[in-house]
Amino acid sequence: MGKRVAIVGAGVSGLASIRCCLEEGLEPTCFERSNDIGGLWKFLDHAEEGRASIYQSVFTNSSKEMMCFPDFPYPDDYPNYMHHSKLQEYIKTFAQKKNLLRYIQFETLVSSIKKCPSFLVTGQWEVVSEKDGKQESTIFDAIMICSGHHVYPNLPTDSFPGLHQFQGHYLHSRDYKGPDAFKGKRVLVIGLGNSGSDIAVELSRLATQVVISTRSGSWVMSRVWDNGYPWDMVYVTRFASFLRNALPSFVSDWLYVKKMNTWFKHENFGLMPLNGSLRKEPVFNDELPSRILCGTVSIKPNVKEFTETSAVFEDGTVFEAIDSVIFATGYDYAYPFLDDSIIKSRNNEVTLFKGIFPPLMEKPTLAVIGLVQSLGAAIPTADLQARWAAKVFANSCTLPTTNEMMDDIDEKMGKKLKWFGQSQTLQTDYITYMDELGSFIGAKPNIPWLFLTDPQLALEVYFGPCSPYQFRLMGPGKWDGARNAILTQWDRTVKPTRMRAVGKAQRPQHFYNLLRILSFSVLLLAVWLTFY
Repeated sequence: MGKRVAIVGAGVSGLASIRCCLEEGLEPTCFERSNDIGGLWKFLDHAEEGRASIYQSVFTNSSKEMMCFPDFPYPDDYPNYMHHSKLQEYIKTFAQKKNLLRYIQFETLVSSIKKCPSFLVTGQWEVVSEKDGKQESTIFDAIMICSGHHVYPNLPTDSFPGLHQFQGHYLHSRDYKGPDAFKGKRVLVIGLGNSGSDIAVELSRLATQVVISTRSGSWVMSRVWDNGYPWDMVYVTRFASFLRNALPSFVSDWLYVKKMNTWFKHENFGLMPLNGSLRKEPVFNDELPSRILCGTVSIKPNVKEFTETSAVFEDGTVFEAIDSVIFATGYDYAYPFLDDSIIKSRNNEVTLFKGIFPPLMEKPTLAVIGLVQSLGAAIPTADLQARWAAKVFANSCTLPTTNEMMDDIDEKMGKKLKWFGQSQTLQTDYITYMDELGSFIGAKPNIPWLFLTDPQLALEVYFGPCSPYQFRLMGPGKWDGARNAILTQWDRTVKPTRMRAVGKAQRPQHFYNLLRILSFSVLLLAVWLTFY
């Protein structure tokens, strides 16, 4: 074995990191503070300190073909959107089949990670871990931080005057596990993200009244898109990404708003985002519009202040006799075992090259895996991040200079503000980001070459879903089953929904969609030329 790598956390990012280290001949040791793998997806009926926490009713927002490990498809009969228990089952199967469990030290807390005195020469780190009350110090050649970003709740109590005198109960969504305790109650949910919407919809069946308070609104999308296909199988394609980046911004923005408003008119439901053209992550909820129509959920603006029993909103309206307030206000980044200045190296902001490497480090021996967020799924993103990081640690890939990395961070920050607005999260465009990572390790699909050598595959890669298999199709780490997995992905998508077979299974027609989009673009260009 080669260099020793410490991996913090055994969720999907940690498991991807173990596997990628092994592929590069490195020696991984993974520290997991709980007694099981899965991280966020390991459900417990109570929140534990230092661990991510989900509620019982959580389902995935990405479909199975778009969120698998790139060389490990889900079984054919798995539903397209999975309950957390089903995903945890898959994660365990992956870890067992890839023989990863032997590299994990369970119930072991990492309390400190510090540079060794010889860091300028060796790039090594001292890791202090704790198990059963006993501390142990170990030297590692590299570090992979995979502890996630859904651990430390953001509870902005100072932002809500009067909350200290509120006589009802309030909690963060992290502590919410199910609706039973709220039966017959009047509940205010603060925050219109995925968790806030899920919780509000679930509570609306048992609570007397549920109100969601939102500062800026949000697009709400259904998981079921055009012709009943999973949203990401239709939306996350290379051709669609090319159009979004190639069209003039006013055309791209108009098309985006039009598409987001196709399901229902957000203005009529009080959900319309303040800046609708920003590509912030939408809310995925198939039931929220229906619950609003039924009157069991209402949408209100930001809370101005609390009284002893009520909330006063910025529009002057009041929600009276509140029993409970649930803050679905997200999470803060925190790595208590690491010096803050390493990750937040400039202006106290997270400053990482491609969201992975601290650019000011003297030696590139620390990587953060799984921090970047996009409309793509976490598992394939973490897999590609870990592959690149492992190659950097193994000296088979080199990073750009510090100045080049800082310039890239500044450039990406400008694009992030334009596309996603002001946000603490490291948001990015999924396909663009994955192709950037793939190009560093030679795994980016060569589309022109595919059209010359394998037109059938090229059509599916370019016009079909940008599924994870594409990034194990060629180059180092190539998976021999990738081509077949891409060509049969729609079969696995349709199989679990065709329990009663009527007629032939349908799949999207790429050429029809291409002609439709091109004809619309020509019409738009003709109108533009006519008036300008």
